Amino acid sequence: MKLGFLLLMITQISFATSRLKDLTTIKGVRDNALIGYGLVIGLNGTGDSGGEITNESLKKMFQTLGLNPEQEVSSSNVASVIVTAKLPPFGRQGQKLDVTVSSIGNASSLGGGTLLITPLKGGDGNIYAVANGQLTIGGLTQGSKFATTARITNGATVERELDLEFNKKKALRLALNQPDFTTAARVAKTINQQLGGKFATASDLSTIDLIIPPNYERRVVELIAIVENFKVNKDLKAKIVINERTGTIAAGGEIRLRKVAISHGDLTIEITGQDGAAKTGSLHLMEKTSTLNDLVNALNAIGTSTEDLISIFQTLKKNGALVAEIEFI
Repeated sequence: MKLGFLLLMITQISFATSRLKDLTTIKGVRDNALIGYGLVIGLNGTGDSGGEITNESLKKMFQTLGLNPEQEVSSSNVASVIVTAKLPPFGRQGQKLDVTVSSIGNASSLGGGTLLITPLKGGDGNIYAVANGQLTIGGLTQGSKFATTARITNGATVERELDLEFNKKKALRLALNQPDFTTAARVAKTINQQLGGKFATASDLSTIDLIIPPNYERRVVELIAIVENFKVNKDLKAKIVINERTGTIAAGGEIRLRKVAISHGDLTIEITGQDGAAKTGSLHLMEKTSTLNDLVNALNAIGTSTEDLISIFQTLKKNGALVAEIEFI
C-alpha cells in the first residue's frame, strides 16, 4: 500500500480553530434514555411460543380490558418486547419520538406486528412517553435474523417534560468532549476575553464553569448562542493511530522526530535538511528537529508499504526518537 493517502492524514491541525459548540457539551443538555415493556400482536405465527412472561402479560391485559380468562392464555401471534427511545433535551408534551422494539422471547420475527400501548420510563422511574403503532423492519424479510428488532417512526408521544428551568440558571458547566488541560484553559480565557470579565473558570481538564453575567440573567439561551460560536485553538496530543486490519494510519498534533539513524530491511533512504530527498545508505534524520511529514514524504517517494511504515514508527517510538503516542485499534 502506498503512502499517498497517509499524507492527507498527517497535518498540523493543532492550530485550527473550532467553535465551542463543536468542542463542548452543556451539563443538563443531553438525551435521556427511556425504556418500557410491551406486547406486539398481529404476528403471523412468528411470535413467542409458550413463553411464561408473554402468557402472563396476555392474561393481565385481558383482565385490564374487563375479561377474566380462567385458563392460561397463549398465542404464537404475540411477542414480548422491550421498547426504547431517547427523550431529547427540552422535549415537550406532544412531541413525537422514534422507538426501537426488540424481542425478548423466542419470536422468530416481529414483521407485520403492532405494538400495544407501552409506557416508557426514565431512570427515575417516571413515565415520560407512551409508545404504540405498526412495526417496520425495513427491507428485511420475516425470516431474517435481524427481524426480531423493529422500529416505529414517531411511535411515541411525550407525556411528561423535564423541569430544567434553563433560562433561570445562575451558572453553566461546559464539558470538553476530549478532555485536555491546555484546551480547557484556552476555553476559559477566550470566554472571559469575549465577555469582558472573569466569568469562566477551568476547574479541571474537562470542565469549565461559567457564571451567568448580570446582563444575561434570564437570557441564558441568548448567552449560549453567543458563547458557543466563540472559536478556540484546540490542543491535540501528538498521536499516531494505527488500524492494522485495514492498513489505515492517522496522525495529528505536534509530532516531532529527534536525531536518529535507522536501517530497515532493504529500505535505504536519507533525509537531508534541504529537500528531504531519498538517497542510498542507512536512514539518517537531520540533526535539528524534523517533522513526521519529512519522514513520510521521503518514504512515499520510494513506495514504502504501510507494514514497513508501522514497523519504522514502532522502532522510532521505542528508541525515543518519535515524540508521539502510538495507539493500535
